[in-house]
Amino acid sequence: MKPDQIKKFALEILDIEAAAIRNLRKHVGASFLKAVQIIFASRGRIILTGMGKPGFIARKIAATMASTGTPSFFVHPAEAVHGDLGMITVDDVVIAISQSGESLEVVNLLPVLKKFGVPLIAMTSRAQSTLAKNATVVLDLGVTKEACPLNLAPSASTTASLALGDALALCLSKIKKFKSEDFAVFHPGGNLGKRLMRVKDIMRIGKKNPTVLKGTTVEGALLKITAARAGSCTIVDSKGHLYGIFTDGDLRRHLRISAQKKDKKDILEVPVEKLGTIHPKFIHQEKLVEEAYHTLKTSKIDELPVVDDAGRVVGLLDVQDILSAGV
Repeated sequence: MKPDQIKKFALEILDIEAAAIRNLRKHVGASFLKAVQIIFASRGRIILTGMGKPGFIARKIAATMASTGTPSFFVHPAEAVHGDLGMITVDDVVIAISQSGESLEVVNLLPVLKKFGVPLIAMTSRAQSTLAKNATVVLDLGVTKEACPLNLAPSASTTASLALGDALALCLSKIKKFKSEDFAVFHPGGNLGKRLMRVKDIMRIGKKNPTVLKGTTVEGALLKITAARAGSCTIVDSKGHLYGIFTDGDLRRHLRISAQKKDKKDILEVPVEKLGTIHPKFIHQEKLVEEAYHTLKTSKIDELPVVDDAGRVVGLLDVQDILSAGV
């Protein structure tokens, strides 16, 4: 094939697969809503199954559901009849994917699922297939032609299955009011994990979190900052609540002002709150690091005091801490 012929063929494939997804829109109706209701009401897990290429799609849908608040996993249909059926309980829901609805390994599961009384959601393009006739709900993929020129290799049908599975998973996530904080729990590693780390995971605590009482002299505050090797210290009241923050930038600014005014007053003896910032920006320990970084960047500051639910100072977050964490 010539380059222009290859390009033309590739575009035809993409058009067929895109049409398969667009065609799904008219199939999202009462059956889809019923499937969502069944899954949402389930007290167990959602079991995905499928043979061959649909099996790989089933694995991906299970992974998406599991990471967005719907406990799910994949069971291989061939292994299921050799013992893995024990993974399925009467409280579960099974989603089976088969374009033809006649995949032998999937069909072999039907008598046992019916015996268990497990709700079965079928993803298929054949409404009169064995799978569809035995399903509680049928989600019609509506695919009549694969992108494969031989109309054999699953392509448009697997694309449609994947898109419909994503629609199920994300609708459930929306209904369950799944938040980014919840997502972080299931993604502790990789770039996602870094983006979704909480402030409490990387904030400075203990001796690395210099705090001083209101009324402490600038000299006392500087000693704390130096010992902690930090760029600031947090000012608190007698109950540990956030009052202010004093940074090395505050010190330099006031030294410059004193020099210009030729003020001979010993700045080291001044109460630290006189030089610091009262009611500064702060962040809650349960907030995401990404949110903290946004606050630092938009406010053009380098440090944030970290507080708990009662407003007590529990840590300090420096922009360098965020960069070191790879966020």
